[in-house]
Amino acid sequence: MFDRIFSAALAFCVLAGGTLAVGSAMLERPADRQVVQLPRVEITGKRAVSVKLVQAERAAAQVQ
Repeated sequence: MFDRIFSAALAFCVLAGGTLAVGSAMLERPADRQVVQLPRVEITGKRAVSVKLVQAERAAAQVQ
């Protein structure tokens, strides 16, 4: 008998607590956020080997 009353009371308390948490989160005003802008980053990429060199190596490997 006790477990039925306890589980119902526990479920009610969890639902009430969740409702209060969501309600308080909706009513609070947003805090002032500090925004920091970082300098722009430039990325340059270079190919290690040329495409023609790779094609020549593949063709030489197929001939052998």
